[in-house]
Amino acid sequence: MYKRILLAYDGSLEGRTALREGALLARLCGAEVFLLSVLDDTNTLLMAEAGLAGASVRMEADFTEILEEGVTRLRKLGFDPVAKLVRGQPAQEIGKFAGQIGADLIVVGHRRQNAFDRWWSGPKGAYLMDYTDCSFLVARNLVTDEAIDALLVTREQPRD
Repeated sequence: MYKRILLAYDGSLEGRTALREGALLARLCGAEVFLLSVLDDTNTLLMAEAGLAGASVRMEADFTEILEEGVTRLRKLGFDPVAKLVRGQPAQEIGKFAGQIGADLIVVGHRRQNAFDRWWSGPKGAYLMDYTDCSFLVARNLVTDEAIDALLVTREQPRD
């Protein structure tokens, strides 16, 4: 069904949920896994740079580390993911990368926001569907590493 799955990853609890659920689905489908981290290059980053010289360099280093963490997690699960860090508006960049790799499915996490947060920060991920033509999964199941390990071991057991 799915052959190329893009996991959007930011290192948060919701991002780890997307990574685990997406990896499990990729294993069940025999799909290739791609991992993308987006450094939001909007007003927040510009304000940080204005207030503290070198902030964007440090933020990029942090996101590189987060991406490497995701790659490590996926390798432990038996994947050899293609990983990329980009700067830009998350919905646009996720959609663009999905198109570049020919993704069948994009998996993202979901972080609840209160009304004030949503008003203040804007609908950053709200329009991801407008930037892609493939299927989209919002991962909300808290799948533990142990549960994935158990499912993968069960799947790899020879059938009689």
